[in-house]
Amino acid sequence: MKGILLVDKPAGMTSHDVVDRIRRVSGVKKVGHTGTLDPSATGLLILCLGPATRLSEHLTGMDKEYEGQMRLGVVTDSHDMDGAVLEEKPVPDIGAETIQELFTRFTGDLMQVPPMVSAVKVGGERLYKLARKGETVEREPRPISVADFHLFDYAPPLAHFRVRCTSGTYVRSLCHEVGQELGCGAVLDSLRRTAVGTRRVDEALPLESFATPEDIRERLIALRDALDLPAVVVQLGGERLVASGIPLSRRHLTEDCSVTEGWLQIKSSSGELLALGQVEQGPADWRVLPRRVFVKTR
Repeated sequence: MKGILLVDKPAGMTSHDVVDRIRRVSGVKKVGHTGTLDPSATGLLILCLGPATRLSEHLTGMDKEYEGQMRLGVVTDSHDMDGAVLEEKPVPDIGAETIQELFTRFTGDLMQVPPMVSAVKVGGERLYKLARKGETVEREPRPISVADFHLFDYAPPLAHFRVRCTSGTYVRSLCHEVGQELGCGAVLDSLRRTAVGTRRVDEALPLESFATPEDIRERLIALRDALDLPAVVVQLGGERLVASGIPLSRRHLTEDCSVTEGWLQIKSSSGELLALGQVEQGPADWRVLPRRVFVKTR
């Protein structure tokens, strides 16, 4: 059993809990997720089964989309409602326009400090483990990009929003920063991941739907369809070259490569994913280097 599985994660479970459940039901030992959701969050969790775990890097790094609610007038140590309350303040008399203006200021390329209650490592230890000990440490800001931060509606003290952002963005930190600008504080009240790359939560099934191995097998997305990366197709007989990790030149492919750098998929004429490769510029011409090979030498 191999491929990717789209799961609509329920609230109250960790991402690792979901992985464990699918591992037990499927009987597949190698199962991994491609981007953690906090226990209280719901929505799209992409799981990789079997050889598909070797695709996880390319799935984890894709842009994300979330819908959620921000609660004004509260500050917690985790920037969401799961943390300890540090402050409570009156919510100012503001309209939706003011909040949208602030949301717009938090779009584009930004630097974001990870919250103390997060899985980021500092000095080799997870921040949330340090936080449990009552420690607060200096955290380096990290580059993120927010393509869209849109307010759907505002019914004080709750603001319903959508965020489209790069991987590694902490939506609860965005809420905290907006609250600081308003002067009353704010926390993330609820969060649902609605998309990862081109995959949407509408394509997923709730975790409870996967009760048998056959339930999982029926919903697995094959390796050939798992990634949204450019692809090249090898000539007949080229599978042996790929399986041996031999660089591919123009004459080994059915068409010229559409990109000049970065990762791409190497496929057979039937569409089977043979390997993931990288394009390299040689002295005379480009070539494709198989890096993660899935086809075996026959």
